[in-house]
Amino acid sequence: MVTLAKGGAYLIRGEQLIPDGPDAQEQIYAALGRSVEQKEAAQNTIAYKILKAHNTSDNMDKLRIRFDKLTSHDITFVGIIQTARASGLTRFPIPYVLTNCHNSLCAVGGTINEDDHMFGLSCAKKYGGVYVPPHQAVIHQYAREMLATGGGMILGSDSHTRYGALGTMAVGEGGPELVKQLLSQTYDINRPEVVCVYLTGSPQKGVGPQDVALAIIGAVFGNGYVKNKVMEFVGPGVASLSADFRIGIDVMTTETTCLSSIWVTDQKIEDFYEIHGRKQDYRELKPGEAAYYDGLIQVDLSRVKPMIAMPFHPSNTYTIEELNDNLDDILADVEKRAAVSLDNAVPYSLRDKVRDGKFYVDQGIIAGCAGGGFENICAAADILKGRYIGNGSFTLSVYPASMPIYMELIKNGCAATILETGAVLKTAFCGPCFGAGDTPANNAFSIRHSTRNFPNREGSKLQSGQISSVALMDARSIAATAANQGRLTPATEFDGALGKYQYHFDAKIYQNRVFDSKGVADPSVEIQLGPNIKDWPAMCALPENLILRVVSEIHDPVTTTDELIPSGETSSYRSNPLGLAEFTLSRKDPAYVGLAKDIQRAQQAVMEDRCPVEEKPELREIMDVIHREFPDVKRKNLGFGSTIFAEKPGDGSAREQAASCQKVLGGWANIAREYATKRYRSNLINWGMLPFLIPQGELPFHNLDYLFFPGIRTAVEEKAGQITGYVIRDGGLKAFTVTLGELTDEERQIILKGCLINYNRVES
Repeated sequence: MVTLAKGGAYLIRGEQLIPDGPDAQEQIYAALGRSVEQKEAAQNTIAYKILKAHNTSDNMDKLRIRFDKLTSHDITFVGIIQTARASGLTRFPIPYVLTNCHNSLCAVGGTINEDDHMFGLSCAKKYGGVYVPPHQAVIHQYAREMLATGGGMILGSDSHTRYGALGTMAVGEGGPELVKQLLSQTYDINRPEVVCVYLTGSPQKGVGPQDVALAIIGAVFGNGYVKNKVMEFVGPGVASLSADFRIGIDVMTTETTCLSSIWVTDQKIEDFYEIHGRKQDYRELKPGEAAYYDGLIQVDLSRVKPMIAMPFHPSNTYTIEELNDNLDDILADVEKRAAVSLDNAVPYSLRDKVRDGKFYVDQGIIAGCAGGGFENICAAADILKGRYIGNGSFTLSVYPASMPIYMELIKNGCAATILETGAVLKTAFCGPCFGAGDTPANNAFSIRHSTRNFPNREGSKLQSGQISSVALMDARSIAATAANQGRLTPATEFDGALGKYQYHFDAKIYQNRVFDSKGVADPSVEIQLGPNIKDWPAMCALPENLILRVVSEIHDPVTTTDELIPSGETSSYRSNPLGLAEFTLSRKDPAYVGLAKDIQRAQQAVMEDRCPVEEKPELREIMDVIHREFPDVKRKNLGFGSTIFAEKPGDGSAREQAASCQKVLGGWANIAREYATKRYRSNLINWGMLPFLIPQGELPFHNLDYLFFPGIRTAVEEKAGQITGYVIRDGGLKAFTVTLGELTDEERQIILKGCLINYNRVES
């Protein structure tokens, strides 16, 4: 079904694969009549060509990328624009689209969410952007319909910014990277490796894009095969997939931890652009005659079966058939993993979902950028036709990804078919993906065609004893399960016909409702600020010496951004840095906020030229120990703050608040074995936090220990390869070593200045 090569591979004329090895050049010569150097062939990938076209440096190994367009949603654009305004923003220099698909629902008893929307509309007018009102489209569907271009690049402040199937290399990053683009700066990265995803065969009836995506994620996530790389989809199997099918696979590549994705394009993609009235934006993309890839994933589409990703990660994959045949063993394993993910905070069992040897689920959701596509919903309607979901506890909700899709479902009758079953058809909204919509009952099990199934994303509050869980499935199998009133059923058991529906895009919906400035800024517009929209607090530069207190120690294999700053109802505070910070690690380590604030008092005393020891007397003993070996450490060259340790933090969302909330509470660093994603590490750096790495082995410190880093500012300035820190314990200093990994000169300056805002205030 999915196989991974141990090394690289050459692709000849887009068809013939030649694994890299001793006889590779001989095979290439036989195919082309000439030999090909690996370096030359590496420049023939689609990804290399697009990156080269957008690179502003003269070095293709050290890229400085300028994107064509930007896009954000309503839990990220306020912070981004506020940061850019603090740095002198006068207009959006490139097209910037502000969608309202996350905080679409009103905040009960308050105006918070709609205030953010009005802020976005006024900024689109003032700075020359595009504003998409709530319920019109989820961020990524609007980008597919209106923004993607062949050979283009888009940067979005949402991790699922992926439009590779349409020929656009798109990257999801934290907000500060968009701020840089708004200030005409660049996205600086080493040229990423490119992995070939070679598709053959065609999917069997009942298999959908989520099934293929989950099969790939299950094969590559745990081993990091594509981490921070570009996945390039090629091969004869691509032609068997519709545009919608490719899009459905592509959006889920985020869950592999790859940097971006790109696909070969063909007539089906050209038709997509023509249907959306943008045929001129299509461009045929294909690798050169001989292209070299740094890795190879082969996917036989004909062997993919309906899949399910069990709690609590998209990589925890099984075929539905395998799960149904081995219920007791697999459910026991899931429960064992859940105990780790949930820190045994609540009882968790799935075996009570088994009745008469069958697994029954409580809820089905087809939604968002992954599930809400036209073909997914039409296929679900065909499977559900003439059936009903029952009047028991099982529920089904369907969210078309945009209003144009919704309109077409009404016109072709699929909407009526779905509604007749007892299901509910709702407007475009990302809520079910991050815990802000269709929250299940306690102990309920939800199957969703959405992007993630991390702990808490369905609305659980472990500290209140509430737990439910999500499994990811394709819309087709969700519909088959709904047709059986909750009995887990793969869509391959459906023996009816799946129709082919022609899609007609109605551009008038957006023309009548979306504000598009056409790039014209109007400086006279006054920005509308609600009472929950707050400026970032002042942040100081990195001091020469640092005393850090470890205020959280996390040993889970991976820590998600959802655990660092919960999603769901906390989203309403994303425009209020201090308000949101109160929720930091609230579902993972409730003691964190209080401990971080406690040591932050010492830093506040330093900034106010007061004695930190008087503010926090226990520091007297700490300072006495330090002064025995470092007598020159004084209030004027010393800073205080907090740090956390996590084995592998930052999987999941691009949300910058996973880092910024730590910063506004006095965080100066993270210490990790590795960082799960580039975007989380970038967020730390852009908020002036040290992304320390510590080697495997026994940890030299523990929670609540004090750490001392002498000369840390000089170490950053002088690009020290290793940095010595000290644990203050038993009246002495015990040394240990950390590194910062590779940092660009600009990233070092951002850390030295204390954050991106400070850096731009000085430079602008």
